[in-house]
Amino acid sequence: MTQNLTDTDSGGLEDFGYKESLDRSIGKFASFAAGVSYISILTGTFQLFYVGYGNGGPAYLWSWPMVFIGQMAVALCFMELAAKYPVAGSVYNWSKKLGSRIVGWSSGWLMLTASIVTLSAVVLALQLNLPRLWRGFQVIGDGTGQYDFAANAILLGTVLIVFTTVVNAFGVRLMAMINSAGVFIELIAAVLIAVILLFNIKRGPSVFFDTQGHGAGLPGGYFGAFLVASVASLYVMYGFDTASSLGEETVEPRRTAPKAILRAILASFVIGGAILAGAIMATPDLNDPALGSADGSLQSIVEKVMWGPLGTIFLICIVVAVTVCSLAVHTAAIRLTFAMARDNALPFGEKLAKVHPKTQAPVVPAVVIGIIAVLILVVNLGQPKVFTVLTSIAIIMIYLAYLMVTGPLLKKRLQGQWPPKDLKEGGYFTMGKWGLPVNIFAVLWGVAMAINLAWPRVAIYGDPWYNTWGAFVYIGVILGLGLVWYFIKGRNHIGTLASHSAFTDE
Repeated sequence: MTQNLTDTDSGGLEDFGYKESLDRSIGKFASFAAGVSYISILTGTFQLFYVGYGNGGPAYLWSWPMVFIGQMAVALCFMELAAKYPVAGSVYNWSKKLGSRIVGWSSGWLMLTASIVTLSAVVLALQLNLPRLWRGFQVIGDGTGQYDFAANAILLGTVLIVFTTVVNAFGVRLMAMINSAGVFIELIAAVLIAVILLFNIKRGPSVFFDTQGHGAGLPGGYFGAFLVASVASLYVMYGFDTASSLGEETVEPRRTAPKAILRAILASFVIGGAILAGAIMATPDLNDPALGSADGSLQSIVEKVMWGPLGTIFLICIVVAVTVCSLAVHTAAIRLTFAMARDNALPFGEKLAKVHPKTQAPVVPAVVIGIIAVLILVVNLGQPKVFTVLTSIAIIMIYLAYLMVTGPLLKKRLQGQWPPKDLKEGGYFTMGKWGLPVNIFAVLWGVAMAINLAWPRVAIYGDPWYNTWGAFVYIGVILGLGLVWYFIKGRNHIGTLASHSAFTDE
């Protein structure tokens, strides 16, 4: 047997027995941009502000630092793993390496299905912004009909998914170029929005202790309302692992990916927090019902506070942010599909793992994911609440997938098998003595938030019972169907495809 991998910049591929097949051309900023665009400050904060404010009032903002602290613990664990194994489909390969084949496959399946649903959810944000810019973007009806909003959201979302499919099919260089440019615009716009909002504040920080009576008379009091409102923050701060999932296409990935993860989550926390705080302190009317509704939300504050054409300019920047966020989510889902397919861990593995010889990109997964995401969008037309349920459940599945990494990693630490010696010896990122307490906290955080997100609430999931208990019903169905395939066929065929193996017979 002879090993085809070179030691130069292999990024841990030799530990998995894979050969290089993707285009390694992503630099430091592009790696950082991939993580930032998935988190997407302007997409997430503007898309779900109304959920937080509508359920928790101004005091909901305390969920932002709470979520940051918890997700930072997870990110630090991921940074160590990225320093050792910056490979495509990061979460899938990490859990497989740390745990077992079934744990790895389960985390990959949950992450993949969640990522496709997330793509469908993100593109719907265009409907919240484009018709505000120009009425002509309301192609279907005038917006007053029963299904005008939903049908038009599907149309605009489908156009965006076609765009992200084409870009990803042309290869990572084009994706990185568009994504980096979009993130550059998004970061500048986000900072300017925060600054302008803070220069127009009408009240002091004491407003963040205003609960507006939410939770009054309920058994849990405001705490229960706060946990519901925290979904708005939980929805934003994840996806930082994308920087590592593009590790096989990144130059010096073992040094670049960990830094990109850290910078992505820090930038998102600081700038996103400044926007949210500035908006609440600057809004003309704290009791405006539009702040707690999808058609008002954070956009309504920006439109009222910004003078002249600034509001329009910033709405355009939000559209840019939604575009690159969709692109990043689609890209991450493609890399996860590719990673599982080259292990023959998905149906039609050989086709899904095929890399186009010219673009050095997996084209088939780009198209398949695009088609599935559009089909999921159609659900939003007649059953919009079902889509809300699926979107919320997608977040839970991602948190569960993260747990399938931090949990086995903690077990390795307790057994004295982590961190590997070469991290410290090679000057790569490692938490050292802080690793164990941070890892324990990351696991406890993941369990607590998975329970919080899954808790049956009519406020989030609505009626009937199968929606209220949707986290258990839908995740059970999704994971159950996947496991049926795994136990009947998959487990007997899983193994690195010969076309991707680093070892060949001479």
